[in-house]
Amino acid sequence: MRALVSVYDKTGLEAFARGLVSLGVELVASGGTAKALSAAGIEHLEVEQVTGAPEMLSGRVKTLHPRIHGGILADLDNPAHVSELAAHGISPIGLVISNLYPFMAEPSVETIDIGGPTMVRAAAKNFAHVAVVVDPAEYGAVLDELRREGELSAPTRARLARAAFAHVAAYDAAIVTWFDRAVMAPAGELPPTIHLALERCESLRYGENPHQHGARYETCGVAPGWWDSAAKLGGRELSYLNLFDADTAWRLCHEVAGLPSAVGRAAAVIVKHANPCGVATAATIEEAYRLAFEADPVSAFGGIVALSRPVGQALGEAIVSNVLADVLIAPGYAPEAVEAFLATRKNMRVLEAVPPGPLGVSLRQIDGGFLVQDPDLVALARQPWRVVTENQVAESEWPDVELAWLAVARTTSNAVVLAQGGVVVGIGCGQQNRVDSAGIAARKAGERALGAVAASDAFFPFRDGLDALAHAGVRVVVQPGGSLRDDEVIEAANERGIAMVLTGERHFRH
Repeated sequence: MRALVSVYDKTGLEAFARGLVSLGVELVASGGTAKALSAAGIEHLEVEQVTGAPEMLSGRVKTLHPRIHGGILADLDNPAHVSELAAHGISPIGLVISNLYPFMAEPSVETIDIGGPTMVRAAAKNFAHVAVVVDPAEYGAVLDELRREGELSAPTRARLARAAFAHVAAYDAAIVTWFDRAVMAPAGELPPTIHLALERCESLRYGENPHQHGARYETCGVAPGWWDSAAKLGGRELSYLNLFDADTAWRLCHEVAGLPSAVGRAAAVIVKHANPCGVATAATIEEAYRLAFEADPVSAFGGIVALSRPVGQALGEAIVSNVLADVLIAPGYAPEAVEAFLATRKNMRVLEAVPPGPLGVSLRQIDGGFLVQDPDLVALARQPWRVVTENQVAESEWPDVELAWLAVARTTSNAVVLAQGGVVVGIGCGQQNRVDSAGIAARKAGERALGAVAASDAFFPFRDGLDALAHAGVRVVVQPGGSLRDDEVIEAANERGIAMVLTGERHFRH
């Protein structure tokens, strides 16, 4: 058997090549691969010896030749193909080992591989007769099967071919994405096409419900996300909903910690069913957690707790003494805290994680395609915001205005959020009308609504929602504005002695 070897990543190459030669496989190598084999003293032919043509154009043209691709693409079950090979003196190639220039790590015109993907696709197309290996991690299994069976089985060749097509598809997707972001970079619009390449990296027990399959996939060719480096220090296997809710909680925790009013303060967020039920900032992480938990202790049961600072022994004891959290995420833990969790909270998933990265475009599946949009970034600059009422917002109230506005943007619409003293004290969300959301938020806040700031993710279509908040004792309302009845709502705010801020920006979240 003849094998063509042309790899950029030479991990494991020497041992694999020696193993192939020991089995009587004739190696044909190109460029840097040939030099690596020569340096290792491994017998091989160079591509030029097979093609009779030298490498050209700084190595851009070397394997693109009929004596290479004829050997790869020939259907050996077709007598005409076999005759043509003999007529042209071309030997069949039964194994192609190739991985591509590192475009994903070093995107540029020069790292766009041409010959590599062409060989890989040709070999994968002809998987009935050719095996193609694109991942050094496969070298051991390929050698083992060749030693054991003398050849690679049809199922193995099919599996390797599928991996090869996926490899090239991810490579091409990365190139298109690079064109969109770095070469063409259209301003203010989404790209004309989107090419997703996702690799399954974690199988889950099930999806949202036990009858659904579930898995986590990562995007090929992009920097790893925080999930890829998160360390699970204890607890059961993570579920689909654990991952979904934990991602929401960890991102909101960092957004809250990044508020101008939260500089130097700790942040704690508790999420249940993708919506926050506790959000707080405080001088210490212990206090932030206590305030976030006390905001809605009933909903905190089975929720996701995200903390912006490491968990010490005292905080660990506080978490253990409260109702069970499904997931706890923090940047670090004292050994005593971890020991307490392992002893008394064996099912609680304890994650140590780095901060989340920036969000890309949002995709949501519909029949026959996807809805795509930019991520919803929350602007917290006061400059474009307008206080439109006779009552003004006191300087001491602005931090709660910003906190409530951020929290309501991350809550399922229709949403109303109440905040006071750096703590979200009431949340009403997921309702079909804003009056119900306001009523739920006020009910959860109770007496804490007196003097609080309320945020609404969209405008008040009528004054009834504002009246409900005023009745609860809210002192400031922040909302986008834009209703045909804005004047009526503003007049109602003046009547009730409420200060109102219009941001001019809506934050629906469905």
